Amino acid sequence: MSRIAKAPVELPQGVTATLAGNAVTIKGAKGSLSLPLAAGVSVVQNEKKREIKFSEPGLARTRAGATRAHLANMVRGVTRGYEKKLELVGVGFRAQVQGKSLNLTLGFSHPVNVAIPEGISIETPSQTEIVVKGIDRQKVGQIAAEIRDIRPPEPYKGKGVRYAGEQISLKEGKKK
Repeated sequence: MSRIAKAPVELPQGVTATLAGNAVTIKGAKGSLSLPLAAGVSVVQNEKKREIKFSEPGLARTRAGATRAHLANMVRGVTRGYEKKLELVGVGFRAQVQGKSLNLTLGFSHPVNVAIPEGISIETPSQTEIVVKGIDRQKVGQIAAEIRDIRPPEPYKGKGVRYAGEQISLKEGKKK
């Protein structure tokens, strides 16, 4: 069994796990998430200790470790949630949320509209900051990556959309 799958997933107060068929549903204060189990992975819930353990998976070692990591991320998501911060760097680059879409002005000849999917909330504390929040870690990261891919930071001046705190190594300009 993988080392990651040997560690149980702790369930804090207010979080419940339901095993139904070959799927696990985690419910908490912020919402509910479901994960289908891969073939060969078996999950055992211990109500007394409030934890989820994995029994010997046989040939599905790697899948058991990945499933354990996904379940731990789901527990954290329904208790605290996830967020990614993005920064816009460039003259005239702006972002604002209007209804169910994010409007971006990124130096193109047209504004770019990004639809906000269900379960994700996007905030713009200032015109050059975007905060993506949600309970599903994969969805939050995917939406943040899609927003960044619209205008990734260019290597000469660093203009574009970047993650908060991301270091861009700038290239040296043309020499005469």
